[in-house]
Amino acid sequence: MSAHILVVDDDARLRSLLERYLKEQGYAVSTAEDTLTAKRILSLLTPDVMVLDVMMPNQTGLEFSHELKEESVSLPILMLTAMDSSDDRIAGLESGVEDYLTKPFEPRELLLRLGNILKRTQAEEASSTVVQFDGYAFSLATQQLTYQQEGEVSLTTTEREILTALATVPNKPLKRDELAMRLGGGENLRHVDVQVGRLRKKLGESKAVQTVRGKGYKLVVEG
Repeated sequence: MSAHILVVDDDARLRSLLERYLKEQGYAVSTAEDTLTAKRILSLLTPDVMVLDVMMPNQTGLEFSHELKEESVSLPILMLTAMDSSDDRIAGLESGVEDYLTKPFEPRELLLRLGNILKRTQAEEASSTVVQFDGYAFSLATQQLTYQQEGEVSLTTTEREILTALATVPNKPLKRDELAMRLGGGENLRHVDVQVGRLRKKLGESKAVQTVRGKGYKLVVEG
């Protein structure tokens, strides 16, 4: 399942270059020219990491990261800036960002830093246990689904990806278009519905995978 990166920068040329480069590396990418647009995207999608420029009109990247931190939004941030003083870097780190990269930068360095962030966050998520629902137990670490004493339930790769995506945000709805993006299906929402239907059949009488009208799907878990 490819990671989803949100790039927020008012420089249209840089946005386009980063979008193309990151997509070539296998990532799903969304872009925003300012924090207002970024907020609209975040109301619809849940990226795995955000690349955020400091200097932007209306609201700076620092102000935006502070706002997200105050709202307890769990979103790793890689900050981009043309400023290179230690005070600037400290301000960025204090605002809650994961890492800090000074412009101009080599694309390869950006890729490595993003990879490190994703490894840390994915390790934290994977170690955060096993989600349980209706007698089933799903491990985020191994993507293995078991049912009571009957052992492992056989899932296809796509079914595992859907269940992993839903289990990562338990009891919260996940948009169909985000699931489509994670499955590499672009805007093919029908593909998502079909695959969710197949996953539900594997779960038998369980009603844990629920449709949330106008918001997508969610996994109802215990505890």
